Amino acid sequence: MKLSALQKFILKENFLNSRQGKISRRSFDNFYSQIKKAPAKKIRANIITKSIERLIDKGLLIGFGEKTQHKLFITHTKLTSHGLKTAKGLLGKQSQLPFKKRK
Repeated sequence: MKLSALQKFILKENFLNSRQGKISRRSFDNFYSQIKKAPAKKIRANIITKSIERLIDKGLLIGFGEKTQHKLFITHTKLTSHGLKTAKGLLGKQSQLPFKKRK
């Protein structure tokens, strides 16, 4: 299954912080701190939302949030068992350079 760089980042973040349970979607904004020409904040929110929804459709994530009459707002995510296996596989693959180690 093909995954974008953002989707891989989302899965890795969920896996590394899985002991906390649900992960806030605000932590996914850190993906754009690595990119020199990042899109505007409003566009980032739409991109992250679509990536999360696509991962939910693939069965890799569970989304938690609020549902209104017209829209669903995803606030937290959690890995499924299939997502856990996929994230472990992603951590085993070699990363692209330059690799910045986060503390």
